[in-house]
Amino acid sequence: MPFPNSSDINPSSFILASIPGLEAAHFWMAIPLCSMYIMAVAGNCAVLFIVKTEPSLHVPMYFFLCMLAAIDLALSTSTVPRVLSFYWFNIREISFGACLVQMFFIHTLSAIESTILLAMAVDRYVAICHPLRHAAILTNATTAKIGLAAMIRGVLFFLPLPLLLLPLPFCSSRVLSHSFCLHQDVMNLACANTTPSVVYGLTAILLVMGLDALLICISYLLILKAVLRLASWKERLKAFSTCIAHICVVLAFYVPLIGLSVVHRFGRDLAPLVHIIMGNIYILVPAVLNPIIYGVRTKQIQRRILSFIHIHNNRTAQ
Repeated sequence: MPFPNSSDINPSSFILASIPGLEAAHFWMAIPLCSMYIMAVAGNCAVLFIVKTEPSLHVPMYFFLCMLAAIDLALSTSTVPRVLSFYWFNIREISFGACLVQMFFIHTLSAIESTILLAMAVDRYVAICHPLRHAAILTNATTAKIGLAAMIRGVLFFLPLPLLLLPLPFCSSRVLSHSFCLHQDVMNLACANTTPSVVYGLTAILLVMGLDALLICISYLLILKAVLRLASWKERLKAFSTCIAHICVVLAFYVPLIGLSVVHRFGRDLAPLVHIIMGNIYILVPAVLNPIIYGVRTKQIQRRILSFIHIHNNRTAQ
């Protein structure tokens, strides 16, 4: 490989991916994306507001849910407006610095969300297996410390990713395979040995998302073991039903994450449309589904939403 010239080092910008042959349809394709973003913002803001104003929800499980809502708001807002500006205004270039910052936020916020999902699994384990000690173990102060630890963990593990890319020279091709910046995507455009970046990125993923997923599975195995010890099926179903919402949220986070990882690892020959759709699913689907899942499973949230709709309808009628 020839030594890169000075123009290859720290490119001024990257080109966001478009779907070949469908450029004319970008305006219409952005409408469902914008609709999902509005749903995500409205749903997560509603969760934050309801938990704040409903004293019965001031317990660790719903404080963790508020953390998830805040993370989803930050993650979707750090990516979707930039994607919409590309689809609606054809602004395809993103500066090198902005790309690295966006990459940092995407990976760090995903790591924090993974840690909070693990904390929620531990909360369910303590609530079911040690109910008498639940209030003493998971106090509000402990919940706040877990949230802070999750944030510090995410930053420490994923701050090196953009820093490892800073000194690398990049090839003449600056076209990404997504409508936003991911570490694997940017790294593939480098014209140098990326082994340190590859090794560190894989290590960070395994030590954060991989370890969290393993511990969540262990938590649910212990929960299942405790539930099966209960005397009647009615008691078993009642106990395990408290975990259904969390299990759905875990699947909504990890399934798109695994799917996107598989596409990056084995899907280089796939159509660009697949990469773009998987990337958008990874960013938006958890943010849209999380409020819906907990809204369906939590009676207090349902009552507040129905009450708001009833008040709004009465005002409209007047």
